[in-house]
Amino acid sequence: MLRHRDHASLLLQSPPHPLCRVQLVINTTSTSAVHAEAWLPDTWFGRFLALGNGGLGGCVDYTGLNYGTSLHFASIGSDNGHDGNSGIVFLNHPEVINDFAFRAIHVEAVIGKQLVAAYYGQPIAKSYYLGCSTGGRQGTQAALRFPGDFDGIVAGSPATDWNNLQGWSGMLSHFTGATSPSTINTASPKFLTPADWDLVSAEILRQCDDLDGVMDGIITEPDDCDFHEDVLLCTSNQTTGCLTATQVETLKNVYSPLVGFHGELLYPRYSPGAEADPTQAAILGGTFFSFAADWERFVILNVTEHDFTNFSLHDVTLFDKIDAGGIDTFSGDLDAFRNRGGKFLTYHGRRDPLISSTNSKRVYNLISDTLKMHSLDDFYRLFLIPGMGHCGGGIGPTAFGQSSVASNLVNDTAHNVLLALVDWVEGGVAPATIIGTAADGSMRTHCRYPMRSVFNGTEFVCVA
Repeated sequence: MLRHRDHASLLLQSPPHPLCRVQLVINTTSTSAVHAEAWLPDTWFGRFLALGNGGLGGCVDYTGLNYGTSLHFASIGSDNGHDGNSGIVFLNHPEVINDFAFRAIHVEAVIGKQLVAAYYGQPIAKSYYLGCSTGGRQGTQAALRFPGDFDGIVAGSPATDWNNLQGWSGMLSHFTGATSPSTINTASPKFLTPADWDLVSAEILRQCDDLDGVMDGIITEPDDCDFHEDVLLCTSNQTTGCLTATQVETLKNVYSPLVGFHGELLYPRYSPGAEADPTQAAILGGTFFSFAADWERFVILNVTEHDFTNFSLHDVTLFDKIDAGGIDTFSGDLDAFRNRGGKFLTYHGRRDPLISSTNSKRVYNLISDTLKMHSLDDFYRLFLIPGMGHCGGGIGPTAFGQSSVASNLVNDTAHNVLLALVDWVEGGVAPATIIGTAADGSMRTHCRYPMRSVFNGTEFVCVA
């Protein structure tokens, strides 16, 4: 995703197939506007696709537009109500926050569908949504607030429970000694170097890699990993290749759930194995996580400067108390979406270093409890992807047509989550599994929650 006015994005704005590009400026209030772009392919199959954003938004997803139109969707993406990925635009602009929190995707859906119907001169057959991270939260928010906007939603690695997610990210940064989003605090005794994290990752694999039945460098179910950090503690006989007592305490904080003042769960722990992903440095690398920093400064406190040295649970609870723009997105009330026949596919990489994949299990269980349904299979399916990082990448077979993947090694309903959603919405065929593909062509079957992936001696299979 690149800023729509960034010249570096011009290459992505050159689709390899014939289409019409339409740029729109949609005023949402007198002080806010959404910039959107629709790509309308010459060969259209009657389907509409809206695209989400990432991070703090502000970027048109040109990769997604290219991907959607290559599959003959009339596709639209927006800047989510502001330009760029910095939170400074939110400062003293509540309507810009509202665009980011809930309104931009709704505007995309309403105006986009009107545009598409007018351009092709015929009604849209079905409407879909595809997004990951913030885009996953946006898709969830759409199902909760505007259940009629989409017939089917793919919401990857969703940043749901947004307020506690930002608070958790801030606490992780605090645990590792970070005090500033722009300076690495290597002087803190709590700081771990990249080499230290390599040591931690190797020990986690030693303790937990074979829990799924095979030593392959992938922890299939991180929630089963009971990581014992103390084995890394330096002793009088070992002073290298080990950690100080303060650093071990850092690990215990990182790999423990974040709980509130009364012991209530605020957010799940950091997933063992996710620290091996290179992007973990954004949170665990000694700088204060920029998204959490921007959210506190520019949205919660409405200030330009803030000292994060003493970030604490008081800050976390303030995030949730204010809930700017109603952004939290932590509700199980999907009854209206379900009752109109909507279908919801969500996925989450178990090696995600930025958003705990365990939170997606938590959301599933929240929906189940709210709707009093033991199984959500008739309209909602969650796929947990071993080895996958944030929205994609990682190690192993982690490509399955998800957000930001411009082309797939295998493009059919068994291997592509977007096409699987179409088959579910239009053909009534719900995906029992999703097959991931690696760069070397190897594949793995990914299971829908609460099924588990277990190695049977030959391959991974899904078991109850």
